[in-house]
Amino acid sequence: MPGAPLKPMLAMTGQLPAGAAWAYEFKWDGIRALADLSHGSRHFYARSGVEVTTAYPELLNLAEQVDDALLDGEVVLFTDGQPSFTALAERMHVRNPAKAARLAATAPVTYMIFDLLRLDGVDLTARPWRERRAALESLGLGAARWAVPPVFTDGPATWAAAGEHGLEGVMAKRADSVYRPGVRSPDWVKVKLEVTGDFVVGGWRPGARRIGGLLVGVPGPDGRLVYRGRVGGGIGAAIERDLLRELEPLRADASPFAAGVPREDARGAIWVSPRVVVEVRYGQRTPDGRLRFPRILRLRPDKPPEEVSDAG
Repeated sequence: MPGAPLKPMLAMTGQLPAGAAWAYEFKWDGIRALADLSHGSRHFYARSGVEVTTAYPELLNLAEQVDDALLDGEVVLFTDGQPSFTALAERMHVRNPAKAARLAATAPVTYMIFDLLRLDGVDLTARPWRERRAALESLGLGAARWAVPPVFTDGPATWAAAGEHGLEGVMAKRADSVYRPGVRSPDWVKVKLEVTGDFVVGGWRPGARRIGGLLVGVPGPDGRLVYRGRVGGGIGAAIERDLLRELEPLRADASPFAAGVPREDARGAIWVSPRVVVEVRYGQRTPDGRLRFPRILRLRPDKPPEEVSDAG
């Protein structure tokens, strides 16, 4: 890994663990970054090990608050008070200093610092998380463009708060865990906040199976569907049979969507009359309402399309 001092420790996906041995943080919808600060020099590295210092000039003054430290955290771009990975995508690959400076002025990021791996030349990775966290908090790091976000002891309450604030989920960390560079460890558990919703099927895209992905939406004011995305996850053999039984008789010549179906989703699509409703589990939505990480749960023969809306 060119330049990066180490690989970041990774979390496993799982259910929310409980007990006094665990601490809980919010999961931020951004990109992982290590900040290597040493006597005025400052280098930021992505999870891949690639240096991304040029992309985030608004973070460079962090070096003025600490002489020598290696920090672990998440670069987040907030839009209307909520993290937006879609907005951050415009920032993360910028390597032109002038363009980075313009974007820093119009769409600044925030570095959410959650771990301290080195301090004043001393490697802290073998110390328990609780000691590293206490040392991090003692530094008093905080400014307009970086922060040490809170940690909690009540997992269910943290989970509920994450949902109320539209966050991605919760990170649970074993309080006595050491930092294991490059290891996906069960001592860190990421629990993504997911929601379900009902959507009307407007067509499907063939793939490796007869149904590679459903094209879904919600009825708009004019009765046509407003596109909400392509759902490819969760289509097993049994649910595919049920879908084909319902959708095949509804084949149509034209799209039932008002607009907004991306070319790559519309290419080769088989359109249907919008009569079939499905329940979908997904992570969050993009600013234009598209579903992130969607997967189908079941058909909803009990719900007519007219009752489907973005409000649930």
